[in-house]
Formats: sequence, C-alpha cells, structure tokens
Amino acid sequence: MQHHEGLRETYAGSWQGLTNAEIRERHPEEYAAWAAGEPVRRGGGELAEEVADRSVPVVLEAVEKLPENGTLVVVSHGGTIRTMLGRMLGLEPALWECFGGLSNCCWSVLGRGARGWRLLEHNAGTLPQPVIGDDT
Repeated sequence: MQHHEGLRETYAGSWQGLTNAEIRERHPEEYAAWAAGEPVRRGGGELAEEVADRSVPVVLEAVEKLPENGTLVVVSHGGTIRTMLGRMLGLEPALWECFGGLSNCCWSVLGRGARGWRLLEHNAGTLPQPVIGDDT
C-alpha cells in the first residue's frame, strides 16, 4: 500500500468543514454559481480540473507498473474520484457531475476498452444512499 498526496480530497478553502446550509448562508453567490455548474474555486480552493491534474497522473503511473491482467485499487474521496473518472473517460469537465457521488465504502470500476477507458461499475457495493455534498 502506498499513500499519494495527489489522491487527497478537493481542497475547498473557506468552505472546508461547513455544512451545506452554512455554505449557502455564508457564500450564496459562489454557491449558486457552483450549483449551476460553473467552474468555481469553492472558498478559494481547487477547481475540479486541478484535482484531476494532480490525481489522474498518480493512477496512470500505477497502472503502467501493473503486471499483465493486474488490478489496481485506488482509495480516495468521492469528489476526487469523480474528477478522475471524468478525465480518464475523456468527458468535458462540465459533464463530470453526471456521476452521482459515491456512497461510503462503495467503488467504481474502470477497464480498458478498444478505444480507451470504460466505466464498468459505479457506486457498487451497496444500494445508493444520499451522499454528503450532493444535496443541491
């Protein structure tokens, strides 16, 4: 097992540690822009694309070191995983929110297809449950 700083959760600046209700109350314009899908530095933190910039190379480097037919398990936070999925699947950043959040202790499965990465499973492991931060 290895720890990689690039797989940490999205840094949300002054939004860190606040509930959804507190964010809406303290940062209404910024929250509205984020909820509308605009690229926003929530609380002065990271953009989703920046999270993908730091996390995807960690995963791709590890994939290159796998033996043939090997399996890589990546453990991270839901927001980071969402950006990795979107980037690795070649989706535009505006579409990355189409992936519902991951419930606790659930996973996604990617596999290589003839034309690149394919999403084989998402939010697997239990019945989908509400995810903190997904309530807009």
